[in-house]
Amino acid sequence: MTTSAGKIPPLNFDTFLSGVWRENPVLVMMLGMCPTMAVTNSVANALAMGLATTFVLIGSSALVSLMRRIVPGTVRIATYIIIIAAFVTVVDYAIQGISLALYEALGAFIQLIVVNCIILGRAEAYASKRPLLHSIVNAGGVGLGFTFGLLLLGGVRELLGAGTLLGLAVFGNQFQPWVIMVLPPGGFFVLGAWLLLFNWLRERRGIKTPHKETVHGV
Repeated sequence: MTTSAGKIPPLNFDTFLSGVWRENPVLVMMLGMCPTMAVTNSVANALAMGLATTFVLIGSSALVSLMRRIVPGTVRIATYIIIIAAFVTVVDYAIQGISLALYEALGAFIQLIVVNCIILGRAEAYASKRPLLHSIVNAGGVGLGFTFGLLLLGGVRELLGAGTLLGLAVFGNQFQPWVIMVLPPGGFFVLGAWLLLFNWLRERRGIKTPHKETVHGV
């Protein structure tokens, strides 16, 4: 945010850390819920989606920041979407080349990063008003926060739903998997439990929930 005098605040550790904790996209802002619910049935899927989104966040934020003085205001949203789509295309082909099984597991949600409100919101509300380094650092923090949120859900759902972490057995042959955890309802149950915990922690520390971005999407 800018100061009352209209000046951009200096770059500091909070520029990065705010997206990880205070403005976490999943656990605080509750943005990008579609991929959060859809791909967190395993740690591998959650990590892949988190890293893919982080790459697109950093790349698109950097390019939007560099072009912020030359893009006309009337076409700025269309321009941002084109920029984001270019980076999503790179990610799409990269994942397809690295692991076809992972690509099929993530399905259409890789392409849907284009309309993820986290990325478009960062481009409109932050990168379009900040210098390059500020935008990259902030986008990296938001991407890490998003990945962290996905891993919290993916870890619990895989552990209880399959008895494994990253495909490795944890509880042994006697464990009876909670099948519901790898089904869509399991995502809501686990997200609700994490939100209860983090809201309780914020209340204990007296931290207020920030306002959501004005740009809406998936």
